[in-house]
Amino acid sequence: MASTSPRRSAGGDPSSPLLPSSPASSPTSPGGGPLGRLSGLRGAARFIRRTGSRRLMREPSVAVRETAAEHLEERQTDWAYSKPVVVLDVLWNLAFVAVAAAVLAASLGERPAVPLRVWLAGYVLQCLLHVLCVTVEYRRRRRGADQEGAGDGDFKLSIVKHLESANTMFSFIWWIMGFYWVSAGGQALSHDAPQLYWLSIVFLAFDVFFVVFCVALACVIGIAVCCCLPCIIAILYAVTDQQEGASEEDINNLSKFKFRTMGDHDKLVAGIAAPVGGVMTECGTNPPVEHILSAEDAECCICLCPYEDGAELRELPCNHHFHCSCIDKWLHINATCPLCKFNIVKTNLGREEV
Repeated sequence: MASTSPRRSAGGDPSSPLLPSSPASSPTSPGGGPLGRLSGLRGAARFIRRTGSRRLMREPSVAVRETAAEHLEERQTDWAYSKPVVVLDVLWNLAFVAVAAAVLAASLGERPAVPLRVWLAGYVLQCLLHVLCVTVEYRRRRRGADQEGAGDGDFKLSIVKHLESANTMFSFIWWIMGFYWVSAGGQALSHDAPQLYWLSIVFLAFDVFFVVFCVALACVIGIAVCCCLPCIIAILYAVTDQQEGASEEDINNLSKFKFRTMGDHDKLVAGIAAPVGGVMTECGTNPPVEHILSAEDAECCICLCPYEDGAELRELPCNHHFHCSCIDKWLHINATCPLCKFNIVKTNLGREEV
């Protein structure tokens, strides 16, 4: 029995940002520098989406990439507050504090023309404040909202967010002031206060290097999400605990189809005049269940490739279909439809209870 496949819906607000702000800042600012805590991934992905994604891809494909980017952002936050990353971040910032304290103690006899000591002291304060925010947020996540109470958890989260935001703003202004003071002092600082001068240069240069690295990495990830989403899914699939998504049994319970293209003769026999991309035929059913796909629906929204003759497809309970190889890896890391966020695990549980 043949039927026309329902048109795919985006399943979300198309104006929503590609990478929404995470509820708390990530501990990704070594040295507590002025620009280290800026989220390059969000900015780069938003820029790519606004400037080109809607021109290059149809709305369902954009929706899939928005969902993938949201999942990637959530996973990035989880990784950022994992114990190894937090320990490394805290040790890294404390190393900056220790170096700055050692240089300040060893340079008591130096007399710089500009207040480099004040700038280094402010830099140390930023590092300590960042360590405090990261530690508090990490402990809050470890305890969990259920144990300490929702109200208390929300209150602490709000304080940490405001404190980290204020520290980020202060860091940016402080970096500009440090750059101005080093530039105004000129080469004379290297003679009058060599230790303070070179430590300030190192801190300023390290912040610039770190920001360039983060922006470049964010651009690569943003381009991969928009242009090569299967690569991102494959990486997430490789590093994700399989228990977080759908199980192999849940995925195998979904309908599987074979795709075949329709020639002019087949269209004439079926009496179809509209542009048709092909027919999906369900595997293992008698009589065979078929869905006729329009030309624009006969492509996978994940890899952006049109369905080829003989391709194996997977249809979710929400009637959205994709290549088996694309959607199976996605469901292993996220049990929801990438288009409408329909949860296949909850559906299977509901059927079992009935």
